[in-house]
Amino acid sequence: MINAQDDVYMRRALELAGQAALKGEVPVGALIVFENQIISEAYNERETRPSALAHAELSVLEAACERLQRWRLTGCTLYVTLEPCVMCAGALVQARVDRVVYGARDPKAGAVESLYQVLGDARLNHRPQVTSGVLGPECGQILSAFFQARRKDKV
Repeated sequence: MINAQDDVYMRRALELAGQAALKGEVPVGALIVFENQIISEAYNERETRPSALAHAELSVLEAACERLQRWRLTGCTLYVTLEPCVMCAGALVQARVDRVVYGARDPKAGAVESLYQVLGDARLNHRPQVTSGVLGPECGQILSAFFQARRKDKV
């Protein structure tokens, strides 16, 4: 269920995605909210760092753990512009994030609803609440524009 702050936090995640795009990164932005405060923010940095693990979700989880000085992120909500992949969904389960809010679905790699349903798998020891489609068209548009520009540059 969408709450009153979801649009506000997702708009900030979109700003972060825009920062990623300016650096030539796939424009995915993420943030974690705890007790109505943003405690960490990140965007994709796989090319910049370079690291296969530099997804926005993993970076923002690591920063939140450091900020709260604990690995269990109970009481936290993740906002991310794109549906998490298998790696990131697994990390969200392991971190015990209470809620995941994402914008655009990822039909090629999504592990929340599209390809897999990791966060809802009853065999796992934790299942975050999921809210999808928050500012979905805007989140999808920034990705589409980014990849369209990359294809155009390769021609």
